[in-house]
Amino acid sequence: MKPVQFTDANFESEVLKSDVPVIVDFWATWCGPCRMIAPIIEQLSVEYQGKVKVGKLDVDENQQTAIKYGVRSIPTVLFLKDGKVVDTIIGAVQKPQFVQKIQSILN
Repeated sequence: MKPVQFTDANFESEVLKSDVPVIVDFWATWCGPCRMIAPIIEQLSVEYQGKVKVGKLDVDENQQTAIKYGVRSIPTVLFLKDGKVVDTIIGAVQKPQFVQKIQSILN
């Protein structure tokens, strides 16, 4: 299961109206730290399949959504539940930090 590709066009239906919590990785192709966490995002999409929707949003191609959520540096990872941001990670961090945030959302 690959991460979902979120866009300005599908953000409302895929993220805000999701019936499961959503992780959105705001990234860009030229961003080194984004490439560092990409394997972690892919692992999480497999490990939490059916429990959490995991996806990526390219900030260069989808600027409206990035601006709406105040994304100023990437990678920025938002954790949403019931259409609302409940947690954030900014910068490249290790997998345990992602897992900890996911577990707190699921509990």
